Amino acid sequence: MTDTPAVPADVDRRLRGPVRIVGAGLLGASIGLALREKGVDVVLDDVSPAALALAVDYGAGRRPADGDAPELVVVAVPPDVVATVVERELAAWPRAIVTDVASVKTGPLERLLAAGADVGRYIGSHPMAGRERSGPTAARADLFVGRPWVIAGHDAISYQRAAVVEDLALDVGATVVPMDPEAHDLAVAYVSHAPQLVSTLMAARLQAAPDGSLDLAGGGVRDVTRIAASDPGLWVQIIGANAGHIRPVLTDLRDDLDRVIAALGDPDAAGAPRTIAETIAAGNRGVERLPGKHGTTKRFARVVVLVDDTPGQIAALLAFIGEIGINLEDMRLEHSPGAPIGIVEVSVVPEQEQRLVEELEGRGWRIAAAWA
Repeated sequence: MTDTPAVPADVDRRLRGPVRIVGAGLLGASIGLALREKGVDVVLDDVSPAALALAVDYGAGRRPADGDAPELVVVAVPPDVVATVVERELAAWPRAIVTDVASVKTGPLERLLAAGADVGRYIGSHPMAGRERSGPTAARADLFVGRPWVIAGHDAISYQRAAVVEDLALDVGATVVPMDPEAHDLAVAYVSHAPQLVSTLMAARLQAAPDGSLDLAGGGVRDVTRIAASDPGLWVQIIGANAGHIRPVLTDLRDDLDRVIAALGDPDAAGAPRTIAETIAAGNRGVERLPGKHGTTKRFARVVVLVDDTPGQIAALLAFIGEIGINLEDMRLEHSPGAPIGIVEVSVVPEQEQRLVEELEGRGWRIAAAWA
């Protein structure tokens, strides 16, 4: 699977190619798969022969060859070697623009400037996409569809030169978000790096949970700990590279936690109920700032439906909701421990909630809860 696939002439793409991708892991191979679907010539390289062979076999690109002349180089390697590899690629391909897809942007740029690299051909970027699994076998051509792709501009590169990186993001289906490196690193401290640590710390507490207590686990604890199953080696690098932005977020969190712990020491004391109530209310206000569907902050009503744990039940539920003309905004699945039922939480606009409940109950579906 090394030949560029036949692609209809009317396929819309921006990149001419070739595109060289250094690093054949999840992100690198996924970019390769997405570009290959557009008919772009993708050249893969990796220090691991096994990873390279797998990515090539999966169709993410071809091996390097004499005469390659990439218009764009994408560096998709671990954070601790990003600057070194970018510097090497800038020197090796003097006509190419080089980007990287690491989750921290300030550090690599500073190291490249200190090394005297030609940063007039370098611009960092960061696709806000990933999976719990890693490696080329987990790669997907649609990994970036609809996801933000940050392009971290700086003064040494012109907009015209950097446009090829925007072309890359658009060709793989992402949404371009221009940010400077410092603003990016502060943003991901709030929305990615600190949440990773909070999730991990809560999951670690489960080791001390009494036997049998985890059988009661529901959506709350699963939501909080979902991202805790992450690669320690990778996250040591990411957190270390962005420690200056992560630490203040966690310091403020610790102060809030200390206030709650003090209130719980005597929950009936004057001021304790207010501390807890204000903490919960502050969380409500924070959640309200998170963009929902299509980037809006609109909140949706949630209806919890019980379904038999048998094939076809969820499909039948979704088909019925479509038949009655109600648009599904979101959905979450959960299983009931020890019972042969599934729990489906569907979200709809609040004005459709009552009709949805009535229609479902009229058709015999069991409703466990509904709230806006």
